[in-house]
Amino acid sequence: MKAYLDLFFTFAKMGCMTFGGGYAMVPILERELINKKGWTTMEEVMDYYTIAQITPGVIAVNVSTFIGYKRKGPLGGFIATLGFVLPGVCAISLIALGLRSFAENPIVQHAFAGIRVAVGALILDTVIKLFTGKNGLRDKKAIVIFVLTFALSAVWSANPVLLVLAAGLASCFIYRPRKAGNTPRGAQ
Repeated sequence: MKAYLDLFFTFAKMGCMTFGGGYAMVPILERELINKKGWTTMEEVMDYYTIAQITPGVIAVNVSTFIGYKRKGPLGGFIATLGFVLPGVCAISLIALGLRSFAENPIVQHAFAGIRVAVGALILDTVIKLFTGKNGLRDKKAIVIFVLTFALSAVWSANPVLLVLAAGLASCFIYRPRKAGNTPRGAQ
């Protein structure tokens, strides 16, 4: 029972601190789950993010479910998810009661402006870790895929679903296993 309570309160704490979506959560996950608890590794977190992006739902919630499941099975996944979403549900419920007066409050508007800046910094931190981390983008082919995907998205507003599919197909083609008999001459 203690392990389930620890799981619930750990994710509830992160649910209170996470603003700005899944990628803003990476530094918080790293601090709480990797450095403090030792429950997972950054490589596993990045794997969970990859899977969470292609499954329905919010990335941060999906990652919470995956980590909870890894720790304590299906019940652990449910408890971690509940812990993560409960603070947000409570906050939204309270905000909904007085939304009009709340949203127009200058203090709230200034707080949200500060939160947007902090979220931007957390996302930038995640991007830097993608490039410089242990499993960062060090391979030239991966960097080319990244730059092309970024350019198509940012400059030409390409459809994100098509970009993910194209990047996945390109990676499958570029990184496919080579058969022993298909080694080019001179490469042996």
